[in-house]
Amino acid sequence: MKNTGFSRLVLSLFTGLFFFAGMHAASARQANRKAAEPAVNKPESLGFSSERLERLHATMQREVDEKQLPGIVTILARHGKVVEERTYGKKDMASGASMTKDTIFRIYSMTKPVTGVAMMILYEEGKWHPSDPVSKYIPEFAHLKVFKGVDESGAMILEDPVHAPTMRELMTHTAGFTYGIIGTGMVNKMYAEQKVLESKSLKDMIDKLAKIPLLYQPGTRWVYSVSMDIQGYIVEKLAGQSLPDFMQQRILGPLGMKDSGFYVPQEKRSRFATLYGENQKGELEATKSPLWGSPDDYTTQPPQALGGAGMVSTAQDYLRFAQMLLNGGELDGVRILAPATVQLMTSNHLAANLMLKPGLGWGYDCAVFTDPQEADRVAGKGTFYWWGAADTWFWVDPANDVVFVGMTQRLFGPGLPDVEELSQPAVYQALLNPRM
Repeated sequence: MKNTGFSRLVLSLFTGLFFFAGMHAASARQANRKAAEPAVNKPESLGFSSERLERLHATMQREVDEKQLPGIVTILARHGKVVEERTYGKKDMASGASMTKDTIFRIYSMTKPVTGVAMMILYEEGKWHPSDPVSKYIPEFAHLKVFKGVDESGAMILEDPVHAPTMRELMTHTAGFTYGIIGTGMVNKMYAEQKVLESKSLKDMIDKLAKIPLLYQPGTRWVYSVSMDIQGYIVEKLAGQSLPDFMQQRILGPLGMKDSGFYVPQEKRSRFATLYGENQKGELEATKSPLWGSPDDYTTQPPQALGGAGMVSTAQDYLRFAQMLLNGGELDGVRILAPATVQLMTSNHLAANLMLKPGLGWGYDCAVFTDPQEADRVAGKGTFYWWGAADTWFWVDPANDVVFVGMTQRLFGPGLPDVEELSQPAVYQALLNPRM
């Protein structure tokens, strides 16, 4: 739940083309037909230096030793094989319970790419098109107004949208919506006052949003927003079933993501990581989930399953999801999407003046590096990724055939380590044979 322009941390979040490495493309595609399996060979067999990977380990361990993070799980995979899987620190600091590879985490905004896949499944079925107005599927949005400013008395000035917000804009955070928990101003205040993210149901959320003006004219800005939560409502309408049920039947179940969903059942509670925040002394302490539609205990299916922030998962499960995308929509013989659909989802759709920063754009529900060098990054061109508010992160690098997943449980705040930026250089400095 981070937005560009509000803090150093937020700016670092936004630090394309779907591209397969040239001379290795054929063999990579062949390898990628399977899920990433536990490594039986040394990292050197996949192009990595075991010695240099120690720098990644040292970086992760340092954050735990300095008590910046309670514990971490990381998985690095290449060519459909796990290079390494590591755990650091504790999943619960009070009891001393060690982090385990099957620990379950609140993934918050890493829910967004999963919702994006749900939307793309329905796109393939011909149920929506990027140029469609959002109001085609949500009639309540047919008469949305746009915030223009305030008059001399301080009253809000509204105007009609130049064009109705489109599905493409909804998929790219350019439709005019905001979050209410990021930024200031009258529109954000209305989101907070209406408790949009704490609505009783997705329909209740839609009814509230229909009465709140858009923050800006559609297509003129990029603002991190409730757009993916709105998408969750559209999934429910188009599929005729709840978002959790649709995801389970069409994504999580087929991919074998056995520990992913919108709550943690009783038999898995011992694997659920404790959530931490920062107290006034700058120390980690257990905290409650602040918002985003899920009860803090995650014991039951929430009445409002937010497609932008509501899920739980494990690093192993999310690796399967990310590997499916790297494979062009298929995993272990199960096809979720066509390669062309994955390319559409993971390509940049922002105009030059809306880019998050030079070289970094946005696809459908994920960020995309169109020019990593221009963005001061070492990942391959076309790498797509995102974060979660409790410092979970992942990236998929089609050019180097690499997937990385990292998970911890510390809510964003002033002292939160930027683990994605910390881990990425440490991974690529160990990739010594990228053509292997």
